[in-house]
Amino acid sequence: MKLVTRAQLGWPASAAPSQSSTKGVKVHYEGTAVSTKLLADHDACIDEWKNIRRSHLANTAENYSDVAYNYAACAHGYLLEGRGLKKRTGANGNQALNQAHYAILGLVGSSGLTEPNDAMLGAIRDGIDLLRKNGAGTEVKGHRDGYATACPGGPLYAWVQKGAPRPAGTETKPATTPAKSRVDLSLLVKAARTDPPKKGAPVSYAGAKTVEQALVKEGLLAKNLADGHFGSATVTAYAAWQRRLGYKGDDADGIPGKTTLTRLGKAHGFTVTN
Repeated sequence: MKLVTRAQLGWPASAAPSQSSTKGVKVHYEGTAVSTKLLADHDACIDEWKNIRRSHLANTAENYSDVAYNYAACAHGYLLEGRGLKKRTGANGNQALNQAHYAILGLVGSSGLTEPNDAMLGAIRDGIDLLRKNGAGTEVKGHRDGYATACPGGPLYAWVQKGAPRPAGTETKPATTPAKSRVDLSLLVKAARTDPPKKGAPVSYAGAKTVEQALVKEGLLAKNLADGHFGSATVTAYAAWQRRLGYKGDDADGIPGKTTLTRLGKAHGFTVTN
């Protein structure tokens, strides 16, 4: 299984309501045009998934608590975490139809990229198996089963009707995620205090780049400034992170502390050591 977690996507924990079990899993598609460039560019798949979540959260009329699905699957065989395990689906989880099943989205649509390849089907199957180990029953259905919709599209629904068989060569393996990066607080603080006055862009502590990349994902630092040099721009960005967490005055001076750094690490997949 190739799993992309919420932390790797730069997302906080899901605010969707919890649900410990369902009858099974329903399979969905986007229902709109999906670019075939997703077949050649995994980064485009990640962008597509992020845009789906962004559009759902922008739908204030239906009051989405998170992206509607527990997982998505792309043509490169990756299972992309959405609401994740033991979470209700749909907008805010209050519809009986949504509560009956967990949900997996295949990144295919009604035009353009419409045919799921074996890698995508294997990833959907990975998601089904993972959800079954965590409260889902044995049912595998399409969105159209029980609701008047074309979802999940003809090709994907035909696979569901066959029982969602796992394609050859996509045998499930234990989920693997990259080992978490470690950031040494004392070395980071030293860099934050000594790097800004230096000319050029010296890298006094490599872990500074991990922190800068997290600040980029938080929208607090320009991507081109995440160079490993904990300069004045990074100090300013970190001070903004401290203020976001409620710190003020001298407590938001841009010099990392254990609490604020741990919060940043928890959101973006790194651990903090002393």
